Amino acid sequence: MTDVYVKVMQHGRQLLVAACDAEILGKRLQEGEIIFEVRERFYKGSLMRIEEAMMLIRDATIVNLIGSNIVKNAVKAGLVHPEAILLISGVPHAQIVKL
Repeated sequence: MTDVYVKVMQHGRQLLVAACDAEILGKRLQEGEIIFEVRERFYKGSLMRIEEAMMLIRDATIVNLIGSNIVKNAVKAGLVHPEAILLISGVPHAQIVKL
């Protein structure tokens, strides 16, 4: 069982879901000029199984994902195209925006 942190935020009609693999919460990643901080205030919501997180991600209008497990599952579900993944220090990051 893989756990991820998921935070759900409502902004008007937009539903934002931020999810990260549990083991990278609080980490600072750097790839050249890119510095990415997996901040608790943005990502730390509920700790849940990845299957539960995927149900929330499917309903969201904006999604921010960081971590091998959560991104891999989003690709497997057809929600993220593999070419849309950015690697930061070898850690996959993806965003979804539904218009």
